[in-house]
Amino acid sequence: MTDQASQQAIESRRIADEIHSKIVELQPKMRERAQQTKRDRKVPDATINELKDTGFFLALQPKAYGGYEMLPQDFFRLHLAISEACMSTAWASGIIAVHAFQIALMEKKAQDDVWANDIHTRVSSSYAPVGKVEIVEGGFKLSGRWGWSSGCQHCTWALLGAIVPGEGYRTFMVPIEDYEIIDTWHSMGLEGTGSNDIMVENAFVPDHRTHKQLDGFNLTNPGTAVNTSSLYQIPWAQVFVRVVCTPAIGACKDALRLYAETAQKKASMDPSKHASDPSTLERISAAENTIDEMECILMRNFDSMMHAINNGKEIGIQNRAKYRYQASLVIEKSMEVIDSLFSMAGGSSVFLGADIQQRFLDIHTARAHVANNPTNFARNLGSLHLGLENQDFFI
Repeated sequence: MTDQASQQAIESRRIADEIHSKIVELQPKMRERAQQTKRDRKVPDATINELKDTGFFLALQPKAYGGYEMLPQDFFRLHLAISEACMSTAWASGIIAVHAFQIALMEKKAQDDVWANDIHTRVSSSYAPVGKVEIVEGGFKLSGRWGWSSGCQHCTWALLGAIVPGEGYRTFMVPIEDYEIIDTWHSMGLEGTGSNDIMVENAFVPDHRTHKQLDGFNLTNPGTAVNTSSLYQIPWAQVFVRVVCTPAIGACKDALRLYAETAQKKASMDPSKHASDPSTLERISAAENTIDEMECILMRNFDSMMHAINNGKEIGIQNRAKYRYQASLVIEKSMEVIDSLFSMAGGSSVFLGADIQQRFLDIHTARAHVANNPTNFARNLGSLHLGLENQDFFI
C-alpha cells in the first residue's frame, strides 16, 4: 500500500468511527420508530434528518462536494449498524447514500446539477431497463414507469434505467419536476423502504446526465477525470449490489439477539435448560458462524479490490464475477439463519408486531429483488471457470 493509500485508509476509518458512534446512539430511536416506519410505509423524516446529521449520506460523495470519499469497507460498517436497528431504514438509506458514488462517475456538469447548490441533495433509483428512449439533439427523451424506487419520498432526483437504441444500457438522471411518484408499495416486508413507482412522460434528459453501463464496466467513467480518488476505480456495480444485501446481515445479527433473549426468558427460572437443549445451542452457533462468514467475505472482497487498485493492478473479471455471486448469496444465507431461528422462536413470534417476525418478513422480501437471485451470477461464474466469455456487464 502506498503512503497516500495508507493515509486515505486512516482518514476514512477515523471519520467512519465518528459516524459509527453517532449511528449506534441512534439505534434505540430507530427501533422505537419501527412500527411508525412500517405503518407509514417509509422511513420517518426524523430518522432521515438524523442520519443526514451524522454524515452518513456523504460517506461516498466526492470531497469536492462536501463528501468524505470513504472506503467501502467503512461505509458498509455504518450500513450494518443501521440495519441492526431497522432493515427498512438501512435498505432505503443505503441505496440513497450509494448513489453519490455513481453520480461521482458521471460528467462534472451532472455532479454540479445535483450538488452545486446543496451538497445534501438526495437521489433515488430504479435500474430496471423498462424505459422508452428516443435520441434527440443534445440528449434523449425518456418515458416509462419503474418500480422499487426505495426512499424516493426523501429525494429530489431519480436514476432510471433504459436501453438506448443501437447502443445499450444507460442510467438516466431525472429531476423531481420531471417525474411522478406512484404510491404502490404495499408489501409483506421491508414496508418502510417506501419503494414506490416512478413515472416519467417524455422528459428531456441531456446527455451529460446519463451513465453508460459499459463505462461502469470498463472503468472509463468520465467523472474520474475530476474525482481521482482510488475509491472511484472500483467497478460501480460491486458497490451498488452490496446495499441491497448487506442490510440482511445486520437483520440477522438482530434476530440472533432477539432469539437469545427469548430463549433466556423461557429458561429464566433454570438457566441450565440452555445446556440441555442441543437444538437451541446449535442454532445459535450456526447463526453466529454464518453471520460472521457473510461479514468477513463482504470486507475481504473490498479489501482485495482496494489492494489491487492501490497497487496498480486490475480487478480480474473472474474475481468480479465471484464477488458478484457472493453478494447474491447473502439473502439466501440470511434466510437460512432467520428461518432456523424463527422456527424455534416460540408461539409469541407468530403474532403481528413480533420483532423477530419482522426480520423474517424483511429478509424474505429482499429475496424478491432481482439482484438477490444468485442463479444467473452462478452460471456466469461457472462459465468463466470453463473458459467461456463473461455475460454480465454489471459486475
